[in-house]
Amino acid sequence: MRIGLLSDTHGWLDVKIEEFFKDCDEVWHCGDIGNMAVAERLATGFKLRAVYGNIDGGELRQMFPEVSVFEVDGVKVLMTHIGGYPGRYDTRIRELLDRDVPQLFVCGHSHILKVMYDKKLKCLHINPGAAGNYGFHKVRTAVRFTIEKGNIKDLEVVELKKGYCGEV
Repeated sequence: MRIGLLSDTHGWLDVKIEEFFKDCDEVWHCGDIGNMAVAERLATGFKLRAVYGNIDGGELRQMFPEVSVFEVDGVKVLMTHIGGYPGRYDTRIRELLDRDVPQLFVCGHSHILKVMYDKKLKCLHINPGAAGNYGFHKVRTAVRFTIEKGNIKDLEVVELKKGYCGEV
């Protein structure tokens, strides 16, 4: 299964990200979606899994959970918006990671792209950075990868300049 992963769109979705995800079976959004238009656009083109972020309002909070735990082709996934990094997890998330023991932990919030393996938890951590045009980041990023028979592979990153006009 091919997965597109993004976060922190803040109400702004570049058509180049949709193009990057064109062959994806699912798109996962790690919160700070920003508005219903972005969620609807993603849900129209893809099977969408998402969590709400700290800037998301009532309608998005009703539509999506704060934390989602699910399995895809033999890989248990934990997704949230604010999570931290290996060795520096948010206290609340650390408890969930210990309890749910995922093989893949995805989160957003920092606007910083990071892919790290947590040897202690035996878990891959991915923060796709920020795909939107709002924030301190200088480059917008998104990630895609494949999950196949319990393996995570073929990870790719797209980097886009801020301010491209192909938005939703």
